Amino acid sequence: MIDVLATLVGQLVGKRFYSSVLSLSQAAKLMKVVANNSRTTVQLIEIELSKAYLYRALRCKDSESDSIYCLANVYLAVLYYTTGQYQKAIDHCTVVTRSRDHSQSSSHVVQGELVPKIDDDIDSVLGLAVFYQYVRTAALNQQQQTQYMRVFSTELFAHYLLIRCQSVVKCRRFTADDDIQPCAKYVNYVLDMKQPSTADMLLLKLIRFPSNRNHKPQTKQRQTLPIKAAELDTSELVELLQRSAVEHLTAFRQLTARDLPSIVMIVSTDFEALYAYKRGDYRRCLQLCKRNLGTLLYALHMHNVSTFPEFVQLLDDEIVSLIALTLIIDPDCRNFRKDHIYSASIMTQLTLSLYLMTQCQLKLRHSVMSLTRTLDYIEVAQRGCPLRKTFDQLTLKLTKRKIMIYLSSIPRC
Repeated sequence: MIDVLATLVGQLVGKRFYSSVLSLSQAAKLMKVVANNSRTTVQLIEIELSKAYLYRALRCKDSESDSIYCLANVYLAVLYYTTGQYQKAIDHCTVVTRSRDHSQSSSHVVQGELVPKIDDDIDSVLGLAVFYQYVRTAALNQQQQTQYMRVFSTELFAHYLLIRCQSVVKCRRFTADDDIQPCAKYVNYVLDMKQPSTADMLLLKLIRFPSNRNHKPQTKQRQTLPIKAAELDTSELVELLQRSAVEHLTAFRQLTARDLPSIVMIVSTDFEALYAYKRGDYRRCLQLCKRNLGTLLYALHMHNVSTFPEFVQLLDDEIVSLIALTLIIDPDCRNFRKDHIYSASIMTQLTLSLYLMTQCQLKLRHSVMSLTRTLDYIEVAQRGCPLRKTFDQLTLKLTKRKIMIYLSSIPRC
C-alpha cells in the first residue's frame, strides 16, 4: 500500500523487492520533492511516506543495513522536526549520537538538498558552501564536486539537530559533563577526518561548546529505540489521506456547481462541513451548515450526497446505524437502479446540513431559542421532501426527535 500511495503522488516505485538501500533511496526521492515546497496536504503525505520508507529501511536485515542505520535515523529526525514532533526527533538523534557506527561513504552522508527547511543557520551553511565552491572554481581554477560541498556527516548533523530540538522543547542545555563529552567527541571526529566537507566545518562554528582534543569518550553500544518508537504511527498518514480526499471532493463540488443548470442549487462545502464535524471542530461545521442552509432551504431542486461505504469514516454512529438499518430492510438499496434511486443510497445536501447543524448545536449547548428555530427549518425541509426520498425522511425525523428529546430534558421554570 505504501508503494501504491507513492505512485499516486507521482513518485513511481521501480523495483518491487525490498532492501535497506532501495528503501532509503525511495525515501530520499520523496524528501527531495518536499524539501523546497510549501506544506500542502500532498506534500505532508509525501513526508509521511518518506518516514514509512525509512522505517522499512531500518527493518531490513541485509548486508547494507548497518551502513545506512545512522543515516536513516537522521533523516527520520529531520522529518519529525519538520512536522513539529520534537520528542521523536530527539529519540532518533540520540540513537545516532550514541551509536558506534560511523559509516562516512559518499552515499551515506546527509545530503543538503534533501533537508527541508530547518532554520536559517542551515540555509546559510549550505549557501556559503555553494559560494565557496563557486570561488574555488572561478577564481582559483580548482574543481570540486558541488554535491560533496553540500553534505554533512551523520553524527555531526544529528548532534546539531538534537541541540535544536532540545532548545525548542526547552530541555536542559548541553552544560553537564555527560553532555559535553559527546560534543567533544564529534568535534574531534570531524577534525580528524582526512577530508571533512565544507558544510561540516561551517556547521561546527554553529555549535558552541568546549573542545578537548585529549578527551577520549567511552564508546557506547548501539542504542535502539523502543519497539513502538521504531515503528511508523500511521494515524497521521490516515488523517492526511482523509484531508486530501475532502479537498478533492470539494474541488469536485465546485466543478459540478459550475456545470449544473442554474435551477439546481448546490453548495461546495458539504464534505468540508462533514470533515470539520469529524475532527470535532463544531463551530466551523456549524458556520458552514448555516451558510449552506441559506442557499438550500427553499430550493426546488438541489444536489445529493451519496452514502458510499467509503464515506462512513466521516459520518457519526447515528447516521451509520440508520444506513445499516435501511440495508437490513433492503440490501439492494445501494444499487443505482432507477427504482432505488431515492433509497438509502443518497440524501440531499439540505438534509445533511440540518443534521450536522443540529448535532453541533447540541454539542455546543445552544439556547432553546436557537434549537426551536432549527426545528422550524426541519419542518420546512420535511414539507418540501417527497415521500419517495426515504433516507431524507428518516434522517429529518431522527434530527427532529433528537431536538425534542433534548428540549424535554431541560427543566421548566
